[in-house]
Amino acid sequence: MSKRSMVRAAARNNAEWCAVMSRSHGVASEFGEQAWAAPSRTPLYYPDSVTLVPCANPAALAARIDTTAPGASVKDSFADLDLTEAGFEVLFDAQWIHRPANAPAIPSDLAWDVVDDTDTLSAWALAWDNGDDNANLFRPELLDDPATFVLAGHSDDGRVVAGAVASSSEQVVGISNVFALDGPDAAWLVVLNAVHRLFPTLPVVGYEHGDDLAAAVRHGFEPVGPLRIWTHRGHG
Repeated sequence: MSKRSMVRAAARNNAEWCAVMSRSHGVASEFGEQAWAAPSRTPLYYPDSVTLVPCANPAALAARIDTTAPGASVKDSFADLDLTEAGFEVLFDAQWIHRPANAPAIPSDLAWDVVDDTDTLSAWALAWDNGDDNANLFRPELLDDPATFVLAGHSDDGRVVAGAVASSSEQVVGISNVFALDGPDAAWLVVLNAVHRLFPTLPVVGYEHGDDLAAAVRHGFEPVGPLRIWTHRGHG
């Protein structure tokens, strides 16, 4: 698969995960030829639209989302749009990342499992949140989605200390919400071991920037293409 094809697969996978997260909050959304979009405000940290192909139409994209809602945002999956005329400004740039299915995973000292009950999901969300009071972002409905795997790494005393969300699709498995109390390197050790066991034939994709991108590269990921997050001016 070429880098451009990998970016398309990663963007589609990420949009599918955004749709799952939105649906768990009662927000409907729709896939179009050029982009996925939700007409009402999506959950915190999640975009209102994700482009699926290069050179999406900016005006048509903006028309599908509620730009009057605080925090309206667009994930420009190919970093090739100019959304300034639609009232947006760049929030940050990042890189899609890819790790081959056959790349070896280094063993982790942490035991892991797939979260399958609401109590463990609550513990996972509190560990992910790290005191920011947004743990209720992850709702029990996520456990009912067959393509969503909430991965938890446990310390010897059973506490959740690391984790991520794995979203499976036909071509790739996407990783998001990576965290560990001991930093991203500890997180990737346990997450990649879990993914290697659960999805041995699928390439792993996601996106990162800054220090988190550097950590992903240390664990065998390759940057395969830029993306850009736009937020509507004047709204949180």
